[in-house]
Formats: sequence, structure tokens, C-alpha cells
Amino acid sequence: MTLELSRLHTSYGQFECGPIDLKVDEEVLAVLGPSGSGKTTLLSLIAGIAEPDSGSILLDGRELVGRPLEDRHVGMVFQEGALFPHMTARENIEYAAATGEHVADLTSALELEGVLHRKPASLSGGERQRVALARTLATDPDALLLDEPLSSLDAPIRKRLRDELYSLFESLDIPILYVTHDQRTATALGDRMAIVRDGTVEQVGSPSAVLTRPTSRFVARFTGNENLFEGTVTGRTDDGVTVRFGDVQFRTAVPEANTFAVSDVETSAVPEAHTSVTVCIHPSQVEVRPPTAADGDRTGNTVTGRVARWLNEGSGYRVEIDVDEGLTFTANVRPPTFERLGIDVGSELQVLIPPASIHLIPDRTGR
Repeated sequence: MTLELSRLHTSYGQFECGPIDLKVDEEVLAVLGPSGSGKTTLLSLIAGIAEPDSGSILLDGRELVGRPLEDRHVGMVFQEGALFPHMTARENIEYAAATGEHVADLTSALELEGVLHRKPASLSGGERQRVALARTLATDPDALLLDEPLSSLDAPIRKRLRDELYSLFESLDIPILYVTHDQRTATALGDRMAIVRDGTVEQVGSPSAVLTRPTSRFVARFTGNENLFEGTVTGRTDDGVTVRFGDVQFRTAVPEANTFAVSDVETSAVPEAHTSVTVCIHPSQVEVRPPTAADGDRTGNTVTGRVARWLNEGSGYRVEIDVDEGLTFTANVRPPTFERLGIDVGSELQVLIPPASIHLIPDRTGR
């Protein structure tokens, strides 16, 4: 089963969405972007809530444009669930179900047996969302669309339901588009990620590729790449190039081919000397070590600095380090390392950047 969008375009007021070319196989595509970027509009076009001005939507080779909602075989779960308030949870699910046996399987998989007799008003947020998902899946859709279904839930409930969805999605052999503004949800559930901006798709790829090898400064900033520096390629090496930014010169390594796919952007794997680039280093790729460490780096990609500030983010620490060369690196540091190094404001640290962790964005896609 494949969902394929070709040159899909619509406009209303001052906003334009598209043209969008996108192919989703039997996988979860997490659609991530800022508010007003066109994420919900994209789902509405696929579901038939809105019709495009032009373009094509093929689901398993069947054209959806022009078909009514009920003839598309596309299921959609909204942010608030949109359950019938006068029906019990069981009645909501059975209303859409193809067979009673399907209802039993879904209520068991989503652990709803204990709430089937209750009406939506008496359910918790997580329970309502699970009922809404069960009702949508009971129609046996050929594609599933989810519009930020976890955004209004408390963090513990959101995490639990996210884990449940991961197992459920693995059992579905249909295209799934999951719209979210939460990067953790996108990386946890998505086989691939699509970054949307101003009605267009900026980049599509695996979560790790999009996070560590963004194709534009927008994608880099939006996905948490705080280490962005203007630099210049200074030469080639056996496996990559050297790049100068600030007063440092670091070695890079060429990534493996096809580590990411990009919409409407062509990139060169090995930029030429004297090319202006944006140097991008994800905070998770920045290594911190004791200031006297002398082992483990044969590349020269090591500088020394002092901690300017740090922030406890729960699962780890965000540490900003001012280095002697006038640069500030941000690193994600795990609690054991933070405690072992005794990190505090003013602490001296070595910063090591592995060559493969340095990503270069050519000027034409960045500045």
C-alpha cells in the first residue's frame, strides 16, 4: 500500500500550500513543522476535508482527488478525538466498525475493556484518544492520518500512549502520516520525518539523518542544531574536507551516500575549496572531556574552553562552552558524565568534535 502526492497545491487567503511531492509506503512518516506551516492542511487534502487547486493524490494507485470522504478509505484522528458525546466508548467504536470481531481486537490492543461502558465526558484525555484511535482503525482504513493526537495530554500520559502507539503502528501495514510539533514524538514514532515550512516540504529522511544532516539553516535550527557557524572550506583530505570557522580549522568526513533525501534541493557530498558553508554540529555529537585529556583524538578537532552556563533538562544537561577561539559550543551531556566531570559554570573542559559529526550546508541552502 502506497500513498503518493504529486505536485499537490492549494491556497486560501494569503497562504499557499505546495506544490508538494511526497511518497509514503507502509511506514510512519512523522510530519514536523512550526504552527501555521501547513501540516493540518496537508492532512485535510488527503482526507478530503479540503480539495486541492491542482495535483494528484494516489492511494495504492487509486486517485483520491474528487472523491467524497467516505469513498477514500482514509482514517483520520483529530487532536481532540471528536467522539460522539451521547454514545459510550463501545458505541463510538461500533458505530464505525466493519465487524464486531475487529472491535474486540482493537479494544484489547488499546486496553479499553474497562472503559467501554463509559461516555467521553467521564474518560481521561488518554482514554479518549485511545477510543478515537480505535474508532478510526475499526473502519479498516487503507491509510491513517493523525493530527497531533497527543499534544493536549500530560507528559506521563503522552509518553505511555506514545509507547502504545509504537507497538500498534508496527502491526499496521498501511501508510501512516503523524503530524506533530513535538520532536521527541516524531523521532520515537517516525520511520522517516518530513520537515514542513510555509506550505512546502523542506526535507525528508530518517530521523537521525534529518537531525544530524539538515539541508538548510531552517531545518537545522528547528531540529535543535544550536551549533551553527559560518565557515569556509579550506581543502580536501582522504575522506572529506577541512573547514575553518572562527579561528579553528577542523577535519570533516564525507557521509555515506543517500543518508538523507531532500525535496527540491541538490547537495554536493564534497564541497570545493573556498566554498562558503554553514558548519552544523548537533549538540548530541559534541563530546566533552577533562581539560587534561590527551588520548582519543588524532584529527585535531579538539579545543579547550570554559562552561558559560548549563541547564538541567531532566534526561540530560545542556551545557554551553566558550572556547578560546571565540566560539560557543552547545553539548548534550548525560548525567553520569556531568557528575563525573564536576561540571559547573567556569569549569574548564575539552571539546572534541568527531569528523563525521560535522555537517556542512552549502550557501545556496543556508545563508
